Amino acid sequence: MSPQDSPTDGDSTLRGLAADRVRAALRDGDPLPGGCGFAGLLADPPDREGPVLVRDVLGRQPVFVEREARDPEADRRPTAPGAWDFDRGALDDPEPVPAGVVVSATGTERVWRLPEPGATTDREAALAAVEDAVSAALGDLAPGARAAETDGGDLAVAFSGGVDSGLVAAAAPEAPCYVAGFEGSHDVSAARAAAEAMGRDLRVVEITHDDLTRAVRAVAAATGRRNPMDVAIAVPLFLTAEAAAADGVDRLAVGQGADELFGGYSKVVDPAEDPRVEADTVRGARTETVRTLPDQLERDVLALRAAGVEPATPLLDDRVVAAALALPDDLLVGGDERKVALRRVAAGRVPESVRTADKKAVQYGTYVSRELDRLARRAGYKRRMDDHVDKYVAALCAEEKPAGEGRN
Repeated sequence: MSPQDSPTDGDSTLRGLAADRVRAALRDGDPLPGGCGFAGLLADPPDREGPVLVRDVLGRQPVFVEREARDPEADRRPTAPGAWDFDRGALDDPEPVPAGVVVSATGTERVWRLPEPGATTDREAALAAVEDAVSAALGDLAPGARAAETDGGDLAVAFSGGVDSGLVAAAAPEAPCYVAGFEGSHDVSAARAAAEAMGRDLRVVEITHDDLTRAVRAVAAATGRRNPMDVAIAVPLFLTAEAAAADGVDRLAVGQGADELFGGYSKVVDPAEDPRVEADTVRGARTETVRTLPDQLERDVLALRAAGVEPATPLLDDRVVAAALALPDDLLVGGDERKVALRRVAAGRVPESVRTADKKAVQYGTYVSRELDRLARRAGYKRRMDDHVDKYVAALCAEEKPAGEGRN
């Protein structure tokens, strides 16, 4: 996050940006007004009566409202005390405020949409724009850049050894680096090699089966999600953040957003032949992945906060978003290389081995998905059963003790 990404002006009802900047964004319909997102209760909104709930266009700051309060006919307004919260657990029947909307007593209105700029035809200008944006956003992590914040807390980096977390770590040279994974996992090995190449100390959180089952319950409780994919993605993040928080850290810098913005997924390489996307161009497929961010970020932010830290997300800064959206196809994907522009920007900032690293998805790179499947089968949920891991996770979250739990 940038220096603005904490509760502003001492006002716990709005997070991310100062109220006057959010009002200006609402007045102008500006989807990228600066910073790394905003959400909460906005008093005195322009051209509207009474306070409104807002959430930025990419949903980088989650906020929730009681489901029944969204109904214009309900007795309780959605902006009333107790009808909304940043913590879904504080509400009886929480519903996320959608990204890019204003919620008022009269209903829900979408006011911000992602810009759809044409691809920059000048390749060098496009690269320069990404370079400037990334440099500025990463600069907010540097010591002394946090004067606008009031908490003065410590920063750590979630470090998996790829180019995204490598860039973030390089911008915060004094911050400790953490990685979580099962012994022998790809992410732990990659992080160790990258940390050595960068001359950084690395704190490895070795996950055990007991850690896994405990974290599954914690993540499900914090996020409201029990599907194995969401759980397996959030668990390593939760355990990394938990270890950092135990060491006195209160902000965890992460590389979230880079894959979506810069074309990091395999499905954007040849979208016309890939059934996972509807688009038939690289930029179109990239746009589809960007639109998944609000749902993903809600999960990740809630998991991090449940572990006791606030996320810092420099690669989701509005300046980076705007520059990435304007990239032409060949600066997203070039042959077998993905995230072309970001890797060009990383040259000279991180070692070549880190710049070119090919990283696995976190649920696989940490072995969390593999071990969750193993625990499910040990507990009697066999693969021949439909959704056997789903059933195992549901049993864990119901605070039952499946027969095989505890046999590591």
